[in-house]
Amino acid sequence: MTVNFAILGAGRIGQVHARAVAATPGARLVAIADPVAAAAASVQAAYGCDIRTIDAIEASPDVGAVVICTPTDTHADLIERFVRAGKAVFCEKPVDLSLARVAACLKVVEGAKGTLMVGFNRRFDPDFMALKAAIDAGSIGPVEMVTIISRDPGAPPADYITRSGGIFRDMTIHDFDMARWLLGEEVDTVQAAASVLTDPAIAALGDFDSVNVILRTASGRQAIISNSRRATYGYDQRIEVLGAKGMLQAENQAENRVTLADAGGYHSAPLLNFFMSRYTAAYANEIAAFVASVTQVAPTPTTGQDGLMALALAEAALKSVAEGRTVKVAEFV
Repeated sequence: MTVNFAILGAGRIGQVHARAVAATPGARLVAIADPVAAAAASVQAAYGCDIRTIDAIEASPDVGAVVICTPTDTHADLIERFVRAGKAVFCEKPVDLSLARVAACLKVVEGAKGTLMVGFNRRFDPDFMALKAAIDAGSIGPVEMVTIISRDPGAPPADYITRSGGIFRDMTIHDFDMARWLLGEEVDTVQAAASVLTDPAIAALGDFDSVNVILRTASGRQAIISNSRRATYGYDQRIEVLGAKGMLQAENQAENRVTLADAGGYHSAPLLNFFMSRYTAAYANEIAAFVASVTQVAPTPTTGQDGLMALALAEAALKSVAEGRTVKVAEFV
């Protein structure tokens, strides 16, 4: 069975998903939609798909699945439209910046018996998948503590910051999802600290660039998340999981694994410097997982509920910063 895809949005992430769909066995890219004609034309030229409007894609009998890569404030409406139209939906995170809107959207998906997968690509990184498999195999015994370090080389543009929902909803949300996945239990409390240390302009935009979060489950398991918008040495992505019998680590990825040793010391290649290069395999794997779910009529590995819970942790972190206290996740869900 081949799943025919349309991609809504031909921007940076839309082009990433177009490449993944085109490279995935059992998937075929048939249409692209974008109001910017040049962006749509570039995807058409690369993959030979049609350029169609969103309305036309909704009505197209040859489209079985859509990938939503449009601005965040359109996600929930598009999810609802396309599950009602009988299409399987893959949507980039977040579903919406409002928990109430996300919950309402998920009710529509449930009522339509629709298929929805939310794009938390880091779960599909080969190293992180191997780390999770080792946890599930009991290699380190019961999980006790998780440490996630995620630091960007630099801050996004100001216009992006103003519409992203802020660092907790945009950047840390990936780490909230990873923490839930690795802890194996839902988070009970959130304690967060946030500062502006890299660029005063970010404070003027009402956001932060340096945050740390402590998550705790009801059983006492903990996750620590450290985020920064400035890592001069590259895109810093590391995970450590401590268990009763040992520890697992997933280290950074460099441009190559060659080390030069000379009189001046040891020298290695720089880290991969952008999420699109660091997570190329993850984006391909998540589309392959979505295709498998559609063809096998099976649950998606990342769900709308995962999106809701990650956003709830982001809201709890924001409240923790604002009020200077530990916040119960139950205040939000």
